[in-house]
Amino acid sequence: MEKTLQKLRETWKAVEFDFTQHKDTEYYTTRLNEEDFEMLEEDQTKVTAMLGSRYLATFEDEIQKWNKDLDLINNVISNLREVQQNWGYLENLFIHSEEVRKELPKESDEFVEIDK
Repeated sequence: MEKTLQKLRETWKAVEFDFTQHKDTEYYTTRLNEEDFEMLEEDQTKVTAMLGSRYLATFEDEIQKWNKDLDLINNVISNLREVQQNWGYLENLFIHSEEVRKELPKESDEFVEIDK
């Protein structure tokens, strides 16, 4: 457990998000690369296994913290991915589709203002 916790500390202080320019704009989308996302899932599994160990008492506080932190990272990444995908979909509809702009001019104008 001690070695696993030390590895978690070392690994997660160096993990960084990837930023990719969104189309030809000044904005960037954010994501965790696939390797780090897989590591996140593996580390969550390790922490869950440690929570079920009979030797938990010695490291319980730190293991509980890692469980909470890794779950939070996972939730943030999932929500960020969902928001970026939905925004991209709406952007294509309301900004890049003349048909939608004709059918829903008020909503398109509102989206353009929000998008700014």
